[in-house]
Amino acid sequence: MAEVVLRVRLITGDSLDVAYEEPGTSGVAEVAEHAITALASDSGMIRTRHGDRVVVLYGRGVATLELAPRGAIL
Repeated sequence: MAEVVLRVRLITGDSLDVAYEEPGTSGVAEVAEHAITALASDSGMIRTRHGDRVVVLYGRGVATLELAPRGAIL
């Protein structure tokens, strides 16, 4: 299972660093592609973690996603 850390900029202008993992995947690129594809769909959402909290991101509220080589700091 691979995990990536995404920096999410919301349409309000706020940003948030979250961890996203996808069972059954081995590469970071595959996990990032799945997150982008899921958020791009009409009813798109992904379940992420921000520290100890579970955060559900809905595609309609996300303006941009950034994937850093070393990841963001949670």
